[in-house]
Amino acid sequence: MASLLLAVVCLFFITGCDKDDKTNHPASKTFVLVHGAFQGPYAWQFVKSQLEAAGQNVVVVELPGHGNDQTPPATISIKSYRDKVVSAITALNGQVVLVGHSLGGAIITAVADTIPNRIERLVYLAGFVPGNNQSILELTSMDPNSEFGPALIPSADGASVSIPDEKIFPIFCLDGSEAIKQLLIDNNRPEPITPQSDKILLSNPAFATVPKYYIYTTQDRAITIDLQRKMVETAGIENVYELAASHCPHLSIPDRVTATLLQIIQ
Repeated sequence: MASLLLAVVCLFFITGCDKDDKTNHPASKTFVLVHGAFQGPYAWQFVKSQLEAAGQNVVVVELPGHGNDQTPPATISIKSYRDKVVSAITALNGQVVLVGHSLGGAIITAVADTIPNRIERLVYLAGFVPGNNQSILELTSMDPNSEFGPALIPSADGASVSIPDEKIFPIFCLDGSEAIKQLLIDNNRPEPITPQSDKILLSNPAFATVPKYYIYTTQDRAITIDLQRKMVETAGIENVYELAASHCPHLSIPDRVTATLLQIIQ
């Protein structure tokens, strides 16, 4: 009798542990993370490590002309960005959860139109959501309260724009720590300008079938919540989440971003 009781207790314990594991660690997916303007792969470092700790596979794409990539700005287009992400995904097995922040939202839109069958979920984090034949520049013109555009300084050759160090933190991540402020300043480099005016062409009917999600940032000074809501409404995105955060919650509150992404894949 004692051995039977012990067996029942053990079975209950094992079953309980399995249930907890499933709750705390969603089935493993492959996340492909795309950063925004004036940033690089470093911006995803905290979310990447947290997702991996939760059993997820993570690939962070370095866009041309960002991070350590030295592609000349004058040669970069929105297609350059798209093709870099497409190459990263086609090198992987199976479908991916594709996440784009800010500028990255426009890029993942173009990617999902190119290889929709490889995208399990498309997630915009304070990202631009262009319609067919629409550019980022057109979307920003619909955001009069944004502090981003007025802060830009064009280069002499017109190939790039820059943001002064003293403005990048208040516009991008005012709710971040002093360490995050220094991280933004240390990685501040000119941004290629042509991709901002390139139109996104959507021609694949299968793009409409890709499940889409949007994470709002309600304290955003770069892409205001008004424009975010307008883009989501126009695109017909019904799966929405909300963070009381600045433009870069993946830097200021990465744990909240990670938790939201894990919720999306459940």
